[in-house]
Order: sequence, then structure tokens, then C-alpha cells
Amino acid sequence: AVNPILIKEFGDDSLRTPKTDKADAKKIARYTLDRRANLKQYNHMDKIRSQLKTMNRQFGFYTDHKTAMKNSLIALLDQTYPGANDFFDSPARSDGSQKWVDFVHTYWHADCVRGRSPEAFAQHYQDWCRRKGYNFSAGKAETIYSRSSDLIAVFPKDNTTKMLIRQAVAMLNAASATVESLRQKIDETASALPEYPVVMAMHGVGPSLGPQLMAEIGGVTRFTHPEALTAFAGVDPGSRQSGKHEQKSVRTSKKGSPNLRKTLFRIMAGLIKRSPADDPVYAFMDKKRAQGKPYYVYMTAGANKFLRIYYGRVKEYLSTDTEADNA
Repeated sequence: AVNPILIKEFGDDSLRTPKTDKADAKKIARYTLDRRANLKQYNHMDKIRSQLKTMNRQFGFYTDHKTAMKNSLIALLDQTYPGANDFFDSPARSDGSQKWVDFVHTYWHADCVRGRSPEAFAQHYQDWCRRKGYNFSAGKAETIYSRSSDLIAVFPKDNTTKMLIRQAVAMLNAASATVESLRQKIDETASALPEYPVVMAMHGVGPSLGPQLMAEIGGVTRFTHPEALTAFAGVDPGSRQSGKHEQKSVRTSKKGSPNLRKTLFRIMAGLIKRSPADDPVYAFMDKKRAQGKPYYVYMTAGANKFLRIYYGRVKEYLSTDTEADNA
């Protein structure tokens, strides 16, 4: 497996640049013949990594789809029950369901709440919590009823409005279930990789971001040095020099994998939020932040340092593991 950009930039020794399947096939063949001494055999572990990467890309696609469905539902609720999506902040369950989504499926219009007396709604809400397996709070029922009483609904409470809301809920629930099932399958597949335990032990990496990181990086042994990995991610510092002039500060190349950079950015954001005192990456970013560096500068610098540590730890772990197997 070869990075497509290497094939694209491989010289054609021709002024003509045809874009046909035949020309592409010849270009790939010339590249493999020229680089055959450096190409590695595709093995079973590479198949697992390829499958993991494909699942991760599908995970990203369905996550975007889920976000679109969520925004669509909230837009409809603004016409029937404004603010209903903010009533609860409970995390999603393992099947992807969320309390606020289940709530608006039953109470799809503000009149579904304020059309009852406070006592009748509290009883109905308690029965609903019991059926759905949620914790009941009398104070929460009072808050919901109080906030619902002051709302202005644009759409009427009729069957058409009910159909629109419940269709949007069904679409969001389907997308959420797909995302969660893929998340679990990605973690299960990643656990078969030899570097799984050492990666999962790193700060900022959890059961969601860890497998995504391994999926996008692939086998670390294919990189000859840490700079090759940072270049692959596109977080390596650029360089610009001509004659005696050498620019001090140059933007990162951003020539690598955008999906890997997105995952790294989320890991850095998690480190900033948790602020682990014993983590060298967070300490490095905090130092840059104290120096007055812009947000994206210290986040990118942190991603660069994280990848260098990742490279060193994983490669050391794999070499130790190989030696133990040989012994």
C-alpha cells in the first residue's frame, strides 16, 4: 500500500499529462518497478489495518450524517417545542439513544406538556421515565412544565406536525445506532493490533479516539523516523529558504491526512480540557500558550510532539514484543 500522493508526484518524463486509466496504470507500474527494492509485502496485519481504516471512514461519514439529522430535528423543534433539546444533558446510551430525543418523541409539541395540569404531567412524565429506564426527578418535571408554559409554538399540534417530528426522531435514532455499533466494532478490531495496549495508555486517547488514531496512522514501522510520521499527518513545520534568506516561521505543510489531523486535534482538545499535570504533551502546549502563541499554533505543535512520542513508544513496544516472541 503506497500513499497516493507519491504516485501522483512520480515523474512522467513527458510534457504530456494524459489522465486516463491506461496512463495511470503505466505510471503505477513504473513507480513499483523503480521502487521495488523499498516496497514491503502486504500481509494479514495490513488487511486488518485496511479494514480498520475503512470502518473509521464510514464512522466519520455516519457521524456527519448523525449531526445533520440532529440539526434537522432541532430546526423542527424550534417550530413546535423550542428549547426541548436543552432539557437534558444525559450522555448517549450504548445503543446511541439519548434522553432528549426520546422525550421529544413522546412530547413532540409544547401543548403535549402544558395541555395537562402540573400534577398530571408529573405523573405522566414519571410513567414515561419508568418505561424508558430513565431516572425520575420531581424537580425536573416542574422545571420542564414551567419552561413549557412560556413557549410560543409556530406549528399547530396536529397529525402533520407529529409525523414530521417523529420521522426526524426515527432518522436520528437510526444514525445514532449505526454510529455506536461502528464505534464498538472499530474498538474490537483495533484491539487485535499489537500496539493497542500502549496506544490506549496514552493521555488523551480513549476507546473512541485511540482506534481512530491507529486506523489513520497504520503500521508505525513503515515510517523510517518520527519526522516521516509528522509529515504524513501534515503537522510538520514547513521550510522556506532562498540564498541568504531563511524564513523563521513557516506554516505547516498540511499535505498529509486530514482525517489524522482531525483526530489529533480532538486529542489535543481533550488534553487541554483535562489538563493532566504529568503529561509532556500538555505541558508543552501549556508552555506555548503561556508564551502567547495563537490557538492553532500551540495545538499543531502539541500534535507534532504527540506523534513523536507515539512513534517512539509504539516502535519500542513492538521491538520489545518481537524480541520476546523470538526468545
